[in-house]
Amino acid sequence: MKTLTTSAHIEPDTRFRVTPFADRTNPFVCLRMGGDLVEIALIARLGTSDALRVLAAAALEAAGALDAMATDAEEVTNHG
Repeated sequence: MKTLTTSAHIEPDTRFRVTPFADRTNPFVCLRMGGDLVEIALIARLGTSDALRVLAAAALEAAGALDAMATDAEEVTNHG
């Protein structure tokens, strides 16, 4: 990955779009995530599909952690 540090909040209405560019000399896929004010575009070239799979697995892990936090918060609230 090239060096860049940024942060943005994912909101329930965040949009995700995948656009393949099948150029013969330099094919790539663009993965865009965005809302009204911020858009992040990740460019993935040939040979980076494993990195995208790891990103997808990390996103699933993060979603699971959020689900667990929501469940824990409900349990604390219901015992209050």
